[in-house]
Amino acid sequence: MKFHPTPITDLFVAESSVIADERGSFMRLYCAPSQQQSLGFKKQIVQINRSITNKKGSLRGLHYQKFPALEAKMVRCTRGMVYDVAVDLRNGSKTFLKHFSIELDGQKGQALVIPEGFAHGFQTLEDDCEMLYLHSAAYAKEHEGGLRYDDPALGIHWPLPAGTLSPRDLSFALIDNNFKGITHAV
Repeated sequence: MKFHPTPITDLFVAESSVIADERGSFMRLYCAPSQQQSLGFKKQIVQINRSITNKKGSLRGLHYQKFPALEAKMVRCTRGMVYDVAVDLRNGSKTFLKHFSIELDGQKGQALVIPEGFAHGFQTLEDDCEMLYLHSAAYAKEHEGGLRYDDPALGIHWPLPAGTLSPRDLSFALIDNNFKGITHAV
């Protein structure tokens, strides 16, 4: 696996080689020693989730976990294509409230390695998309948070008109002057 830095510190695009022949293809989805060596990423993966989104244009997120349930994650599209977004919520970061976006394609072998203190979401660019999430912490409902996908403070330009959203994702408040982000505990 190769890891490519993004304009946001500690946020990386992971690239897996796809080995293909007449039978199909093979791709390594995760390799702890490679991430430790290349990124210094020493977190243990403790939870793996999968989502399937049926309709093109659907949005999921932007979700995050607050202290003490901060989580790093690696997200990968395993079927279809999505527009994937990570937003830096780390209090004091030079890139606070900046976002990075990338098209993740189930065939190309890319993933996003997201550190603690980021919100994450995506929009499906095709019908029938599947995402795989590897988390360094178990989900903690009492420490969850979210941002509106259309918050003007973020300036995210989604490639398609917003399709299906959950009531929870639509309920998130817009960012105001009281929003301080996430305190990143060491």
